[in-house]
Amino acid sequence: MPDHDARLDSSSLDSSSLDSSSLERIVPDEVRAGEATGEDTLRLHLERYQFAARNLVPGSVLDLACGAGYGTALLGENPAVTLATGVDIDEGAVRYAAKRYGNARITYLNSEALNFSGSEPFQNIVSLETIEHVDDPRAVFGHFVNLLARGGRLIASVPVTPSVDGNPHHKTNFSVRSFQALGAEFSLKAVNSFPQVQPYSAWAVATRQETRTAQMRQNLAAFYLSHPSHLALRLWSTLRDGFVNKYLTMVWEK
Repeated sequence: MPDHDARLDSSSLDSSSLDSSSLERIVPDEVRAGEATGEDTLRLHLERYQFAARNLVPGSVLDLACGAGYGTALLGENPAVTLATGVDIDEGAVRYAAKRYGNARITYLNSEALNFSGSEPFQNIVSLETIEHVDDPRAVFGHFVNLLARGGRLIASVPVTPSVDGNPHHKTNFSVRSFQALGAEFSLKAVNSFPQVQPYSAWAVATRQETRTAQMRQNLAAFYLSHPSHLALRLWSTLRDGFVNKYLTMVWEK
């Protein structure tokens, strides 16, 4: 990824308010090389943002749940974008993003997604790996649609293999079918999609050898005992696909 602001030395940036080992946030300057949950996950995130950038229509772009802000900056490099706005609930992430990537065409704001509203509709809304975290993904998705201009594009992604069992921050498991149905429910037209597959080492995950796996769900056996349907999902997914995570990014038009 190019350095979006050559005036800044990344070693001088204050990332102390960010937890780079979190499953919830990637800080590119601090990822661990060679780890599926670090370097490989960053690569997948960048590929999603690059796909999103190629599918934008001219005008403004809103990046909801922007995290450390690198994706908003990447979207802002598209010459058709007039203004890129990154929004995140984490105040520390927003401060870091503004210092690391902010400029006249790229701005960052601190807000919870459902409470955010712009002064006018956005031509593009991007929200990657977001709605699986919330209690009511349909309500958040509907809010995205409400913020989108007519003829605008909503670009969103979710895991489409089970993740609730391993990641305590995830609230909903999506499949390809259920995610695509969400767009259809709001009368959006599907115009493009981008599937991704991420192999992982079951041993490295189970023994928590990688930095970001430290925050995976504790006492997974107890979770499966109290939520047997999640165990069944995990077994079915593993038998069908092996040790991989799958993700889907969709482009919808309003």
